[in-house]
Amino acid sequence: MTAILLMGPTATGKSALAVALAEALDGEIVTVDSAQVYLGMDIGTAKPDPATRARVPHHLIDLIEPTQSYSAARFCHDATEAMAAIRMRGKLPILAGGTMLYFKALTEGLSALPRADPGTRAAIDAEAARLGWPALHAELALVDPVTAARLAPGDSQRIQRALEVHRLTGQALSSWHGHRAPMATGEAIRVALVPGDRARLHREIAARFDAMLAAGLVDELAGLRARHALDPSMPSMRCVGYRQAWRHLDGEIDREGLREAGIAATRQLAKRQMTWLRSTPARAFDPWAPGLAGEVIAAVRTALAVPAD
Repeated sequence: MTAILLMGPTATGKSALAVALAEALDGEIVTVDSAQVYLGMDIGTAKPDPATRARVPHHLIDLIEPTQSYSAARFCHDATEAMAAIRMRGKLPILAGGTMLYFKALTEGLSALPRADPGTRAAIDAEAARLGWPALHAELALVDPVTAARLAPGDSQRIQRALEVHRLTGQALSSWHGHRAPMATGEAIRVALVPGDRARLHREIAARFDAMLAAGLVDELAGLRARHALDPSMPSMRCVGYRQAWRHLDGEIDREGLREAGIAATRQLAKRQMTWLRSTPARAFDPWAPGLAGEVIAAVRTALAVPAD
C-alpha cells in the first residue's frame, strides 16, 4: 500500500483536506509539522481539536516537552514506524503538513554530516578556554542530551564536534545517526496545495493569526513559561507566533506590534514553503477552488485505482 503526501503553505486548509481524505479513503493522518510535536503548544501550532482527532487518528502530535528538541532524523524514524503501523491495520497513511524539511528528509534522505568549520571550532575553543569543557558539556546536554550522556565532561574533541554540528545545522549530532533510507518515489502520491492568489493567502494568514490571538496564544505561552524553564533560543520558542508572543510578554512590543510581527513572520514562512514546493514534483491544486476536496479525492482514487463509493 502506498502513502499520500499532502503538502502546502500555511493557512491553505491542509488539515481539513487531510481529514476529508482520511474519511473518504479509510486513512490515518501522520502530521508533518515540527511545531505540533510539542506538548502544550496547541493554539499557536493550530493543532486539530479533540473532536477532529476523535474522528480520524492523528500521529506525531504531542510527542515532547517544549524544553526538548526534535529533528528531521527522528521524524523519519517516527513517521516510518507510524506508516508501518497504519498499514498493518489495513489503513492508508496520509502525511500532511507544512514542514518541508521533513518531507525532503523522508523522500530524499538526510544529507551527510557537515565538514569541520574552522571559525565555529575557534569560537568553541575560545569559550572552553574561558568557561572550561565541563561547562560546554553542560551546554551540549541542553541541545543534544543523547550525545552528552555518552561523553565525559572532559572529552574536549567529541564535545567540540557535537557542538559544532549543532551550531552549523541546528540539529543534534545524535539525530544524524538515525538516518533512514528515503521512501521510493513510486510509493507516494504527492498532492500540493498551491495558492495562485497571493492577496487571498495574505488575508487567510492574517485571519489565522488573529484567531490565534483571540483564542489565547499569549496566555498559552505565559502558562508554558510558568511551567517550564524555557529560553527564547530553544527550537520550540523559535516557532512562528511563539517567538513574537515572547517579545510581547517581555515588553518589547505591544499587542499591535505582536500582531504585525506574527503576520509578517507567517508570510515569510509561507514564502519559504512556496519556494520549496516549486521544485517538488506533485499534483498541484488551488486550495480555494470550489469542490476541492472532491477533486483531490477523485484524483487520489484514480492514482490508487480505488473505485468510488
